[in-house]
Amino acid sequence: MRADSLDRRPAVMEDVAKLAGVSHQTVSRVLNKHPNVSAKTRERVEKAIAELGYRRNTAARSLVTRRSQTIGVLGSGMSEYGPANVLLGVQEAARDKGYSVSMASLSKVTPAAIRDALEHFMLQSVDGMVVIVPHEAMFRSLRTIRIAVPLVAVGFGVDEGLRVAAVNQRMGASLAVQHLVDLGHTAIAHVSGPPDWIDAAARIEGWRHTLLEAGLAATSLIRGDWSAESGYRAGLELAGGRAATALFAANDQMALGALRAFAEAGLRVPEDISVVGYDDQPEAAYFVPPLTSVNQGFKELGGRCIQMLLSEMDTGFDMGSGYSSAASVVNPTLIVRSSTARPLK
Repeated sequence: MRADSLDRRPAVMEDVAKLAGVSHQTVSRVLNKHPNVSAKTRERVEKAIAELGYRRNTAARSLVTRRSQTIGVLGSGMSEYGPANVLLGVQEAARDKGYSVSMASLSKVTPAAIRDALEHFMLQSVDGMVVIVPHEAMFRSLRTIRIAVPLVAVGFGVDEGLRVAAVNQRMGASLAVQHLVDLGHTAIAHVSGPPDWIDAAARIEGWRHTLLEAGLAATSLIRGDWSAESGYRAGLELAGGRAATALFAANDQMALGALRAFAEAGLRVPEDISVVGYDDQPEAAYFVPPLTSVNQGFKELGGRCIQMLLSEMDTGFDMGSGYSSAASVVNPTLIVRSSTARPLK
């Protein structure tokens, strides 16, 4: 039975060591994921931790390490599937390393709002920050703002003195479009995300470049806003023209809207028109038909963010030297389902 009742003394590290039959130092090594611990010993310590319901005393640890054990995460557009799942990936990776996350979300991406949010984190004495705001306005602001803790940006360019963790969005779009090209499609439309989103712009570039490399025209671009409604409107527009035989949607929600529009217009998917989405959200496998989509690897991306942040902390961040340029890039994968097929015409 776990000893986690509120009316009992919380277990301390010495309790874990005694139950596991190891030293205090060995328990510390297991907690800090030190490699020089045998698998058998690690298992015994972890079993004792679970049995006792042991939790680290972060306040005491902070006195020793002079760290708050907290990471600030600044986000925007968190109602969208992509940013929300990047946040989940960051939270999980931070927790695995013994850090908590303090979250702030921007309703408007303006220089003043960005500065206020960063100042808020500094007042909390966070050890580092992750920025999940893939907008051009944030990109411009981060070039001029300097803070006294390490910072990792998600999805920005690597030439502006920033440490970046990103998904290769151009590659993801290219995988989607090349799949359609290989099936024999020559008229491939794209419904994009908002123009001020960096990821949306990169996916447009990937769509356009892959078509041009195949000797095909990249003329059928429809602007969306990530919503199923905008995908629905794009689907009606494409169904009315009957020119495209395939659609690459910049996220699964817009693909869902397009599927509805095609069904209403009497177009069969994939017989009359193929559809590829982006994000590979869990529901994509249950669309009608199941949706071919690009998986971004959000969990891995969150891990890369925390890994870069902790590396900067451990090597001694110097604000006077500014941010160093570095990038950790996750390559997406294409998940093929039954919404894509060879064109009939």
